[in-house]
Amino acid sequence: MSIAKPNAAEHTVGDVMHSHYVSVDGFLTVADGITLMRQHSASVIIINRRTEHDELGIVLSSDIAKKVLAPNRPAERINLYEIMSKPVVSVRPEMNVRYCARLFDQFGLSLAPVVDTNQRVLGIVDYHQMVLGWLANH
Repeated sequence: MSIAKPNAAEHTVGDVMHSHYVSVDGFLTVADGITLMRQHSASVIIINRRTEHDELGIVLSSDIAKKVLAPNRPAERINLYEIMSKPVVSVRPEMNVRYCARLFDQFGLSLAPVVDTNQRVLGIVDYHQMVLGWLANH
């Protein structure tokens, strides 16, 4: 008797999410954000909600490169909230990775925060992790 491996149809975002992110207040400077990214080996900065009616924000390395580095703006004088994307498309940990990949394709996303029912960030899902999780079962 053989045990069947789970296929992509049974694989969830929660199975493949990673924790390479930092959550901070948007008033931190870009320079401080970069320092935290280095310290925590993070690839994403999540900007916390300021109130329960607020939405999450996100800053990627590409945002810093395009909005601070390329125009030669001083990173120590720019706050993260000035360059963040907000609101953020987020996904549930129970979402099937196949649907997550379709969502990314439809909206031109490369990653998304994974949030629980209380809007707490549990991790980050990206194409890389989805593909590696899918390959592990093939």
